[in-house]
Amino acid sequence: MPRERILSADAQPPDDPVVTGALRPRRLADFVGQRGLIERLGIAIEAVRGRGESMEHLLLHGPPGLGKTTVAHLVAAEMGTRAYITSGPALTKGGDLVGTLTKMQAGDVLFIDEIHRLPIAVEEYVYSAMEDFRIDFTLDGGLHARVVTYQLQPFCLIGATTRAGLLTGALRSRFGIVHHLDYYGAEDLERILAAAATRLALTVAPSALRTLASRSRGTPRIALRLLRRVRDFAQVRGDGAVDDAAVTAALALEQVDEHGLDALDRTYLATLARTYGGGPVGLETLAATIGEDARTLEDVVEPYLLQQGLLARTRQGRCLTPRSTDLGYRPSEGSLLPATGTGG
Repeated sequence: MPRERILSADAQPPDDPVVTGALRPRRLADFVGQRGLIERLGIAIEAVRGRGESMEHLLLHGPPGLGKTTVAHLVAAEMGTRAYITSGPALTKGGDLVGTLTKMQAGDVLFIDEIHRLPIAVEEYVYSAMEDFRIDFTLDGGLHARVVTYQLQPFCLIGATTRAGLLTGALRSRFGIVHHLDYYGAEDLERILAAAATRLALTVAPSALRTLASRSRGTPRIALRLLRRVRDFAQVRGDGAVDDAAVTAALALEQVDEHGLDALDRTYLATLARTYGGGPVGLETLAATIGEDARTLEDVVEPYLLQQGLLARTRQGRCLTPRSTDLGYRPSEGSLLPATGTGG
């Protein structure tokens, strides 16, 4: 099996129970970062509580690991209600959605992760549930078909997606609040790590927090995962102190360098530089050379390289940038394609 990337922002059991439990903020005021979203939510929650209404439907889109699920739990906590968590792929038929919605109480929150992957048949039930708080469910078929209407309690649907462009216009238009989550700055990540260290009863040197934050790709989920790996390393190989030496040694063991790149990132850049002269080269060709799936490279590796200015995506293919050259990924003379070649 391929090794799990510690720098992947996707959820990785068994890390999740720790994150969702001890390390998750309890109130909206404790949430670090995403200031525009938190301010908008604070105003909306205070307003609907004053009117005795349910929270407006909310759509969150952006890269994984930035706190979309956490926001859903916080909205429920602020409203004094319960959050139900599911995902688009898990709702395969209309009955799956009906079962959840009919047991929800007034003001409860339904969080659907990867909402862009909802089957069309299920999405059609969502429309009336969001607008009219009812579902018309068809039983049997043909001449014996009959429609049963379920009246629902007013609820808040929070949808999360990493691919907002794949949402249908009909579904997107039914959300009252739509917000894009951005990557976090180093200062916000340090605050998140410091709070997590307190909850884990760890004493961490400020310089160690800065190092962890700088290598976390602007993503809290990755920062917390690195903190736990360093904690384990310090406990087993050191004296338990999470200091600069422990962070440096633990991240070296995990193959995370000072630029936040791991082994797959470095292989990608090195292959582009040495084999294809810095590009441009097509994604499929690059993936075949590395031995990775093209979708994995596009969704998992390239976003951070693009964010850091280490990669350029052009119509001709992928190219190195001057910044990646400065880091040592220089086109070699024996490459298959010259730096001005085509992607193929």
